[in-house]
Amino acid sequence: MSITRIKRLQKHLKLDADGVIGPATLSAFENKILGKAKATETSALYSLTLSKKGFDQLINHEISSPQYYNLRLQKPVWPGGGSGVTIGIGYDLGYNRKSQIQRDWSPYLSDKELQLLISVAGRKGNDAKKILKSVRYIRIPYQVAATVFSESTLPHYAKAAHKTYKGIDKLLPDAQAAIVSLVYNRGTRLSGSKRKEMKAIQALVKQQKYDEIADQIVSMKRLWEGTGLNGLLKRRDDEAKLVRNAKKRYSWKDLIRV
Repeated sequence: MSITRIKRLQKHLKLDADGVIGPATLSAFENKILGKAKATETSALYSLTLSKKGFDQLINHEISSPQYYNLRLQKPVWPGGGSGVTIGIGYDLGYNRKSQIQRDWSPYLSDKELQLLISVAGRKGNDAKKILKSVRYIRIPYQVAATVFSESTLPHYAKAAHKTYKGIDKLLPDAQAAIVSLVYNRGTRLSGSKRKEMKAIQALVKQQKYDEIADQIVSMKRLWEGTGLNGLLKRRDDEAKLVRNAKKRYSWKDLIRV
């Protein structure tokens, strides 16, 4: 769709005619096409609109690729640092409640496997490393991992990001995806010196200051420099780049509603 056509439709819908297919424009299209009652019902199902580029980047940082997952990640792993035992697509058992693990994985695992995974819930760092061997025989196929990620895990973190960072839904989809990736990796706690950048981003999201959000994400690298966790350094750089270079125009196939 050309920018001229988008602007014409936006004017017709009494929107800011900026030629950008963002969340506000998508919601207006839904209202027009589906009717207000149906659109309200549909929109309630979603928290955010992510770019597929950002979605794919998140997946890449968690598992590299489906091929790599099948080769190395079907069994539970311990990624290091303060992580817990991790399964599926970055599903950290150390940071999930027993009840949540039960809801997410009971349709796909035997009772014995499920109880073993629940037994390591909340255990992090070296404690998780020590207990990893007790669950290493469990295997989770990629299709199961992808289903839990799409239907439960990603929506959960999108809602958490939406709740923590008010106004995130007004950002461009690349930036929304980057912040969801950040929350997926670091959670939503904002207190303490190690979380000062996470806290600072709150006000910057409301102000839509993309470059300053990116600067704060880069600043977080101080926490992992020299620790051997180079994957986290690259992840922060990639998230910051996604925010700083957020596209203003997207085709429908480039967007994911979560």
